[in-house]
Amino acid sequence: MNRALIVIDVQNEYFTGNLPIAHPPREESLAAILRAMDAAERHGIPVIVVRHTAPAASPLFAEGSHGRELREEVAARPYAHLVDKTKASAFHETGLAGRLDGIDTVAIAGYMTQNCDESTARDAFHLGFAVEFLSDATGTVPLANAAGALSARQVHENVLVVMQSNFAAVTTTGEWIDAVAAGVPLPRPSIWESTAPARA
Repeated sequence: MNRALIVIDVQNEYFTGNLPIAHPPREESLAAILRAMDAAERHGIPVIVVRHTAPAASPLFAEGSHGRELREEVAARPYAHLVDKTKASAFHETGLAGRLDGIDTVAIAGYMTQNCDESTARDAFHLGFAVEFLSDATGTVPLANAAGALSARQVHENVLVVMQSNFAAVTTTGEWIDAVAAGVPLPRPSIWESTAPARA
């Protein structure tokens, strides 16, 4: 198997800007992201860093703003490609798929769990990649709108369950690093197993 690590939107907006990550705690998730990047470098796994950009008048990720800049610790680490995007998925009109020639498995880390991470994971799945979703190297914020309200923990954990049901192997960073070191795949998700409660 040939892996790549996709590090999504680890930008200042999520730390010192208008959208601070709440769960898992942002310093913990950042530490896990950096561990994954360091392990990828040790084992020759290409790292793709993704950066979100919005128009200059946007309250989030505005072009030219400090919030749009990559977190310093991520920017300082080696990576194979920097992908700029304007939509949730890192694959949308970015040419990312073409940069993954020879790769059959992608690992997802970064922010936010239910938005750019999930969108990228779903697109990768539909493009034929095996997907690994790093549960402690991703994170999100609480949500509230006309449909209801969820805590950051609820948002995060709900996405992990859905990912594991069909789209991605959900794993901790430590488990992923062990699998990388051993050169073995993670157990694949199973829609049949995940829907067992519906048949009970």
